[in-house]
Amino acid sequence: MLKASGFAEDPRLKHGFFTRLGGVSQGPYASMNCGFGSSDAPDRVNENRARAMAQVGLPARALVTARQVHSARACTVDRPWNTQERSELDGMATRSPGLALGVLTADCAPVLFADIKAGVIGAAHAGWRGAKGGILEATIAAMETLGARREQIEAAVGPCIRRDSYEVTETFRHGFVRDHPCCARFFSAGAQSGRFQFDLAGYVTQRLGEAGLTALSVLAHDTCAEDDLFFSYRRVTLNGGGDYGRQLSTIALSP
Repeated sequence: MLKASGFAEDPRLKHGFFTRLGGVSQGPYASMNCGFGSSDAPDRVNENRARAMAQVGLPARALVTARQVHSARACTVDRPWNTQERSELDGMATRSPGLALGVLTADCAPVLFADIKAGVIGAAHAGWRGAKGGILEATIAAMETLGARREQIEAAVGPCIRRDSYEVTETFRHGFVRDHPCCARFFSAGAQSGRFQFDLAGYVTQRLGEAGLTALSVLAHDTCAEDDLFFSYRRVTLNGGGDYGRQLSTIALSP
């Protein structure tokens, strides 16, 4: 489990960005696959999620995750959900102690939020589509409905695909810089003509800053390049396709 250095240091706060290590899954899901969206055996996914919760000192039932759909939808949460209750959204906020908000990723950026003074936390699944569409801002707004203050919110961006691994097309780049020319700095020339390398972590960090957050931490890991530590959709795709696991990122306040 990885932690963001300097992020919301408080004994009440429990958070972690989990790697793919330490679970019971096998094959392409080895070993800490926490995503029900994969074709992994559900009992193994449940065991992996329980192991993750044990590392932050909470029971398995405390973990809340959503059906992530790369949207800009966020909601507030006041109790655990069962598997059937999971909503289609990509951001959550709570002020309920003992409730762990979870984000599942395999290249997208997991973002954890905390306003310790207000006792409000949040979590967002930020791929390029969700970040561009406003999921970060929607999650912050959900936190504010629970009493958080924007100037007090800290955010940590977890492991995601990094610029050197993220090749995109000119059409993709144009979609960002057409209306916001400042986004050009998140693209550098690729090895092939008409191709670019996209800095997802940098873009997410800029959006957080533009939203008024000033206390930002970023973990410098590349999920695509570090196959021993992370699941990666892009890496699986480049290798010919197939199913893949998801790593968990979570945040909670002590009960």
